[in-house]
Amino acid sequence: MLKWAQTALSRRSLLGGGIATLGATSICSVNTAAQQAHSGDHGAAASAMKSGDIAPAHHSAHGAMITVGNVDNERNGFHPTQMLTDWYTGSLSELPDGRKLRSFEITVEEKEIEIAPGVMFPAWTYNGRVPGPALRATEGERLSIKLINNGSHPHSLHFHGIHAARMDGVPGAGVIAPGEEFVYEFDAKPFGCHLYHCHALPLARHIHKGMYGLFVIDPDPARHPDHIEVAKSRLLGSPENARWQEMAMVMNAFDTNFDGENEFYACNTVAHCYAKEPIKVAKGRPVRIYLVNLVEFDPINSFHLHANFFDYYDQGTTLTPTLKTVDLITQCQAQRGIIEFTFEEHEPGLYMFHAHQSEFAELGWMGMFDVVETLS
Repeated sequence: MLKWAQTALSRRSLLGGGIATLGATSICSVNTAAQQAHSGDHGAAASAMKSGDIAPAHHSAHGAMITVGNVDNERNGFHPTQMLTDWYTGSLSELPDGRKLRSFEITVEEKEIEIAPGVMFPAWTYNGRVPGPALRATEGERLSIKLINNGSHPHSLHFHGIHAARMDGVPGAGVIAPGEEFVYEFDAKPFGCHLYHCHALPLARHIHKGMYGLFVIDPDPARHPDHIEVAKSRLLGSPENARWQEMAMVMNAFDTNFDGENEFYACNTVAHCYAKEPIKVAKGRPVRIYLVNLVEFDPINSFHLHANFFDYYDQGTTLTPTLKTVDLITQCQAQRGIIEFTFEEHEPGLYMFHAHQSEFAELGWMGMFDVVETLS
């Protein structure tokens, strides 16, 4: 049996003890060197930082707790920073009636992934990554998504959208056995920020093991003359869209000892990934985040932006905001939306974002935007 399965690790032991070790991983209170930094002994603090004992102070800001060490993204086969802009747009062809057909292929694969430094998790993946690929299409296109099940359990793709019952990805309608294939076909509608996930039973386990992903349908500007400029700005590849800094963010969590309680929380899988590698943002260009909550075992998640406010489009199915000028939104599981904001009037620097459940933030769901004048 693997070491991670032998260890009885609870999230409250992580928080209560201040230091927890699983394999080579620590979630810790910043030690004496950090205290020296606050007291003015910057030389000692800098020496400790260079030796790798602690994270830089601006990266360990939330309760002075942060994972220690680095995840091997190459071994994982995916990198959280690259995931932000890695849209899977499939391949385009033309149907006999002149409509566009957009085709995707998704393969189920079982693999161990590293979710925090030294912490391995036995994931069930779509295309070898968690979350699965961020699919993106345009309103009105015909979609064809082939699922190939190379796993050892029955699996499916259930899309949040509009489709026929036989394409729903539930038992009897697209759940396939190991070694089988299935093609889901439907029209891309409605436009918005959606998701997909496995709907095989037991549902909680299939979702928690990593079988989910973002599914974005861009509006067709020709169909929305009353809001054509907004629609153009959301259409990937358009000149209006090019000025936006768009990001795909999937909030998730991991129950490492399978007791029905999460030990690590994250955005795009790796705990504290955007605290250690802040997301660079050009201050003069607007930011758009496609955000979805796929945390299992906790009823509510949230997104809070420091020192700024944003507009929010719940579900992304409107071209006018459903919430204006807010700095916090909450989402239940599978709820999603689009967040838009700008740092144009801010000075450059590091601006935090995180779940406003402190426990979630301290156990991995916290990051930074590194606002700069221009991006190279």
